[in-house]
Amino acid sequence: MLLVFVNAMTRLGVDYVNIYRPARLDPEVPIEDTMGAIKDMIEAGYVRHVGLSEVGAETIRRAHAVHPVADLQIEYSLISRGVEADVLPTLRELGVGMTAYGVLSRGLISGHWQNVEARPGDHRRRMPRFSGDNVEHNLALVEALRRVAEAKGCTVAQLAIAWVAAQGGDIVPLVGARTRNRLTEALPAAHLVLSADDLAEIEKAVPAGSARGDRYPAAMMANLGTGN
Repeated sequence: MLLVFVNAMTRLGVDYVNIYRPARLDPEVPIEDTMGAIKDMIEAGYVRHVGLSEVGAETIRRAHAVHPVADLQIEYSLISRGVEADVLPTLRELGVGMTAYGVLSRGLISGHWQNVEARPGDHRRRMPRFSGDNVEHNLALVEALRRVAEAKGCTVAQLAIAWVAAQGGDIVPLVGARTRNRLTEALPAAHLVLSADDLAEIEKAVPAGSARGDRYPAAMMANLGTGN
């Protein structure tokens, strides 16, 4: 593994990488073996820090016992709050940061997505939250959130991003944007300050566990170490 990694860095023209993060847990390989291999690369000077992605609290603890974990990349949003039960407390106990992706739930809570039945090629139609009666229920939550956003003088997307950031200084929202307009909209969320009253209104509009449908199809959910 080390030789393959060194060859890859040579092709990229870099001497080291700041953080090495396996994208998903390999169920056939103990996390201790994976962490041990990355630890070797750290000790050789090719990697500065190690991260994990989409794993549960027990796996985080086992990995951290081999070498300190710097960061966990995991989905976290107003309607994907499964990490709050076990994962987030474990991260904070161990001093591990979180990179939160999916903060707009693949556009579902961006305030822009509409339930248009005839939309060829949209892979989200295969996701439970975007299909059947679930999507209508979830879009009703978005409209409740929109009323809070309008009172705050911001967009739904900005409010959803700011909510994730407000959950703690150890959480960094990862925001994707396919167009310049969406990027322009998202950036002001970094400066949007939410008061305790704002957070209470958001919680009232979109209570924890209020979304319907899993974030991935059942086959994909089975390979994740975390909940909804």
